[in-house]
Amino acid sequence: MTSASSTPLCEKTEKSLTLAKLLFPDEEWISFEPNIWVAKSRLPQKEIEPKKWVKEMSQVKILTNRGSVAFFLPELLLQDKKGSQSADLVLDGEIVEMKTIISDSRETLGGKFRKGYKQGALLLQNSASYGVKGPKEHSVFIRLLADISVKSVKAKIAGVLKYHPDNGKLICYFEKTGELHTWTYDELRAIIGTAPNTIG
Repeated sequence: MTSASSTPLCEKTEKSLTLAKLLFPDEEWISFEPNIWVAKSRLPQKEIEPKKWVKEMSQVKILTNRGSVAFFLPELLLQDKKGSQSADLVLDGEIVEMKTIISDSRETLGGKFRKGYKQGALLLQNSASYGVKGPKEHSVFIRLLADISVKSVKAKIAGVLKYHPDNGKLICYFEKTGELHTWTYDELRAIIGTAPNTIG
C-alpha cells in the first residue's frame, strides 16, 4: 500500500485534479491553502456555515499536513431512498468522505462509517449513471476524538464491511495518541474472513 508521503506531490495533485474534473467537468477549482483546493461552488459555505467550514478544514489538514492533496467537491444531494449528501473530497486521487467521532460508543463509530461509506458509494453510482469512467473505489477518513482502541476500531469496521463489497480504505486518526492508521477494506474484512470473494 502506497503511503501519502511516498508519492510525489505533483503526481498526487495531478491525479486528484483529473478525478475531480472527471466527476464535475463544469466546476472551477480554487487553490485555497497549501495542498487544498475547493470547488468554486462550495466557497459560499465559508460564510453561510462557518462552523462547518472550520471543522472540515481542521479535519483535512490532518492529512494535507502529512503530504496529502485534497480537492473539496461541490456539495451535492444525491437521490436515494432517503436522500444523501455526496462525499466530501478527492484525496490523493481517491473519493473520500470525512467523519469526526466524539462518542465512545462503538455503535456510533459503526453508524458514522456506514454513512460515510454510503456517501462515497452513491457518488460512484451517480457518476457511472452519467457515463463517467474512472473511479472504482471510495474511502472514509475518521477523526476519532473518542477513547476507542485501534483493535476495537478495526473489529467494528470489519463487521460493518461484511456485507459491503466495494474497494477502498479506512483512514483513521486517533486524536488521543496522534496516530494515523490506514487499512484497505480487504485488510479489515480479512479479520473476520469476509473478503469479497467469500461473501455470499
